[in-house]
Amino acid sequence: MKISTKGLYALRMLVDLAARKDCGFIPLKEISERQNISKKYLEQIIPIFNNTDILRANRGSQGGYMLGKDPSKLTVGEILRITEGSLSPVECAELGAGSCDRTMECATYPVWQGLSKVINEYLDSITLQDIVDKQQDSFNYII
Repeated sequence: MKISTKGLYALRMLVDLAARKDCGFIPLKEISERQNISKKYLEQIIPIFNNTDILRANRGSQGGYMLGKDPSKLTVGEILRITEGSLSPVECAELGAGSCDRTMECATYPVWQGLSKVINEYLDSITLQDIVDKQQDSFNYII
């Protein structure tokens, strides 16, 4: 499994918003400058979150984006599943037992199933707030 640039940048953008959760709507240009990600690329990421409750948008002179969820309730796993789709290392682990004719006799199926479980549990255990807190503790500044 390899996380795409889209997933990496989406996570950085949302962590940036989480660090500024009390600042109201943040213009995309500011996020772009702080995170050193092109504004055009961020504009391509925003629509991925249109049908979710993760982002709120405001147009106009005071426009920008803010988190629609509390950063302590938003996990890395949730974000990456939206941007990347499945986090499973192989298709059979994603689809589950019976998705392949060989599942019952496949010696490696439990390996992929276990790896998928570890990946998902780990990423679901980390919230945006955890990342912000760790960054602030480590560097004593806001992201």
